[in-house]
This record gives sequence, C-alpha cells and structure tokens, in this order.
Amino acid sequence: MVQLTVDIGGRPGVDCRGFCTYCYFKHAQDLPAFGCKYCLPFTKGCDYCLRSVQEKYSGFIPLRDVAEKILGDLQMLTGDLTRITISGGGDPSCYPDFTDLIELLSSLEAPLHIGYTSGKGFDNPDIADFLIENGLQEISFTVFAHDPELRRSFMKDPTPEISLEILKRLAQNIEVYAALVILPGVNDGPVLVDTIRWLESIGVKGAILMRFANTYEQGLILENAPVIPGQRIHTTDEFSELVRQMKSITRMRISGTPLFDPDLGSPFILAHEADHLQLLPMITGHAGVITGTIAGPFLNKVLSARGGENLVITVEKEIADLITIEDIKNLDLSALPETIIIPGRSFIHLSEAEQVLSADGRQRMVIRGPDMLTADGETSMGMTRDEVLAGTGRISYPHYPHKPVGPVTGTLIFSHGL
Repeated sequence: MVQLTVDIGGRPGVDCRGFCTYCYFKHAQDLPAFGCKYCLPFTKGCDYCLRSVQEKYSGFIPLRDVAEKILGDLQMLTGDLTRITISGGGDPSCYPDFTDLIELLSSLEAPLHIGYTSGKGFDNPDIADFLIENGLQEISFTVFAHDPELRRSFMKDPTPEISLEILKRLAQNIEVYAALVILPGVNDGPVLVDTIRWLESIGVKGAILMRFANTYEQGLILENAPVIPGQRIHTTDEFSELVRQMKSITRMRISGTPLFDPDLGSPFILAHEADHLQLLPMITGHAGVITGTIAGPFLNKVLSARGGENLVITVEKEIADLITIEDIKNLDLSALPETIIIPGRSFIHLSEAEQVLSADGRQRMVIRGPDMLTADGETSMGMTRDEVLAGTGRISYPHYPHKPVGPVTGTLIFSHGL
C-alpha cells in the first residue's frame, strides 16, 4: 500500500472560521519545547515538540508550494499510489484553493481521503457533487449534533444547514465517518440519540464519540485548561457506558475515545483474550513501565498474566502519549526499578527523564517504548477483530490530521495512545 499525505498547513482557530467552543487548541500558550522521540540525544527540543504539537503553521501553505511538495514526494514513492490523504492544522474546507487542490490530486488517479473537516468552510452544497466526481472516497466529518443551531452556537458554523446537507450527500455516495465531541448537558442525551439515528439514516458508515477534555490531567498540556470554565466532564467509566448505549441503538459502527470500541473491545481486547495471551512469551526481565491512568489497569492485567507482577507505574495523566516531564517528577523514586520504559510518543526527552528519575542518587536507565502497540477506538473503526488481535491493518487516524498514516504490525498489548 503506497500512500501520499498532502499537508496544507493552516492554524487552529484561524484557518477554520474560528475556534469551536470545545477546541483543545483554544487558549493554547507558547511553551518551551517539551522534548520527544524526535529530539537529538543531547538536545531537548525539535521542530515536532516545539512547533508541530502546537500546530504552529504561519497559515495555509500556498497551492504552488503544496504542488511542489507533492511532486517531490511522488518521486520518492515506489509502487502504485493507492491512497491520497489531505491533512493540516487548519480545516481543509477553508483552504482558499480547495477546488484547485482537489482537481490537482484527482489527476493522480488515486482514491482521495480528507482526514478531517468540520465543513464550516463549505457554503454551497454542490461541493459534495464536485468531490464525488473528483475521486473522493472517504471523509471524516465533525458533526457535533444534527441540530443546526447547536452547530451554529458551539462550532461557530455560519451555514450549519448547508454543512449537514453536504454531509448527507456525501454519505449517500462514499464512505463517511462522523466525529462528535460530547459536552455533557449539551449534545448528549436525547440530542445524541437523534444525531446517531440521523447519521445512520443517511448512510454514514461509523461515528466516533470523543470525550471532551477540560483539565491538564485529561491532556491539555498547552497551559490552556480549562477550555470551557465550569463545563462538566464525563469520567472514563461514564463515557464508556455512553459509547455502549449509543451502540445499542444503531447498526452503525460506533467507537469512542479515550474508550472504547464496543464491537471489537479495542484497545484492550487482549486483556480479555486468554488464548491469545498464552501466545505471548513469559516475562523474564524486570523493568518499570510508565503509562497513564486509563491504560494502567489493563496493561497490568496483560503483563501479570505473563509473569510481570507490579511492573506498571501510572502517573496522574490519563493519556500516555501526553505524559510530560512534569508528570514523572511526582513519582516516588524509592519504588522505581533501575530500568524504566516510557511511552514511545510521550513528550519527554530521555536524558532529562534519566536525570529526574535518578535524583535519589540511584542511576536509572530510561528506554523509550514503541509508539503504538494496538489500535484504539479511533483507529479500529476501519479494522476487523482479527486485524486488531493480529496487529495488522491500516491505521488512518480519521479525526486527527497531525497523526501519522501507515501500517501497524507486531504483537499487540496496549496502546501508548491511552
């Protein structure tokens, strides 16, 4: 599978007709580099953990520059192009040369995928027909609610009726996946039931429910919490139950983030599959594994089943990908072994982690683990149960344009993304 990702740039809140009320980039502050897997060994800070994580584009990338980058990328590819994905920091529907871009990509004669759009930039429903005619085969569309007034109020969509009509036309012809950030008391309850049933009626293939994050512990690491002061948030258990309830009223694929996929049991299906657990090797070494509060209990169950008792160390951050050096500064060093594994995509520089975790005078070695070991609720949307268990399948990250696109292989245990 040969894929091409087309980055159009754009700034959150600027190149999308304004911040949605719940946007996790809202109020984001300029911060020093966190440190990450891409940093040089002795240098904390790189383009990714300083700029990309904050979507620090200067604006949309001009079409000519995008075209030149496409040409360069095509020259590096081997094999037939099988998929083109449009992504960026801004909303593709607001890209000023959107139709020209689509026509350019259509000439490459490969299926087009828009990794995310809110539809806020579309003011003419005929754009749906244009996209279909030019080879769009899959799109991830942020919905929030079927109620146009809720979209207008919370998404700042100036033409919500048109956006929903475009979504309807697309869903009747191509694969459409819907995304809904859930605000308790706003678009849950009867509003959510109505939205899910409408999405199914128009032919949407699946919907992902996304728990609203409003605190640092939930992942707002850009000093921008709370996004909505006073807004109630679901606990992970409450949210999991909500996902389960919505699945019970529809035949459409439903999953949730941070938890879970009711159809497949992702991302911790292996913890409940005794036969598959027995295929993993027994643990003979000893190292502490740092993770977040959501993954911790599930990971502990998997490792304990293979002889790894008391290896999991949880920090207060829920999502392991979003663990920073501040999280591990609060750990009790006296309880830590000499070797520590941190999540692969956590925002921590290894040398700084070793300094912090060796502050008691006991030298510790820190190892960065894999980026991802299983498919979470976002990525499993397009996978089968066997693919999740076997660790193969296309991971498309439909609702987050800044995440990579590519294959995943290997024996799966848990997701560092949780």
